[in-house]
Amino acid sequence: MTDHKGVALVTGASSGIGRAVALGLAAAGYRVAICARRQQALDAVAAESGASADRILARACDVTDEAEVAALFAAIAEKFGRMDLVFNNAGRASPAARIDETRLEDFRAVMEVNVTGVFLVAREAFRMMRAQKPQGGRIINNGSISAHIPRPDSVAYGASKHAVSGITRSIAIEGRPFDIACGQIDIGNTASDMTADMHKGMLQPDGSMRPEPTFDVKHVVDAILYMAGLPLDANVPFLTVMATKMPYLGRG
Repeated sequence: MTDHKGVALVTGASSGIGRAVALGLAAAGYRVAICARRQQALDAVAAESGASADRILARACDVTDEAEVAALFAAIAEKFGRMDLVFNNAGRASPAARIDETRLEDFRAVMEVNVTGVFLVAREAFRMMRAQKPQGGRIINNGSISAHIPRPDSVAYGASKHAVSGITRSIAIEGRPFDIACGQIDIGNTASDMTADMHKGMLQPDGSMRPEPTFDVKHVVDAILYMAGLPLDANVPFLTVMATKMPYLGRG
């Protein structure tokens, strides 16, 4: 494989969408840095990628910790010398609860990962992309269909993903002078551990419970590869990929 596709970072890469995208980027020819909180799980993903040691970096990192994020980017700079693509994917949900029953600690925990973590990673990526030569790169934030239409009993998650959209728009504007493009992928019901029970029924805004279909994560990988493969003078600011028959475009 050649290095012409550059260096990519995937956060939350130990499982689910992050793992699939990391493997897809490695297979497509990127040198890949992966991070999550569990080093052992990251090492397993690195081994699964089949990438040689000089083409992959697996480093445990809590994206809510400013010092750990800075150290991650320092390690990427030392190993690879630059950063061309970031898939800002790390995120979490909270226990389902109506707003009046949502605990402050649960709300704060979601906001810390989904908003503060996204901000810290994007900030370090922007700094690195601005300073490097040749200048520029691309940041892709993992939003959600909940960034547009939230689910019931999920005020923390919905609020956090609306905030991610604001971060995406801000970076897209501020990155223009430096050839830094920023976009967002909003995913609806890709098959993963988090969606494993959706076929049993999900609460809808009208109070009903309905089974919801899922789709193969490979289509998310394909979408990320498409966004990443554009030249920096072209951008997909928002892309939604979802299960065709899920109750989204007319929820409830």
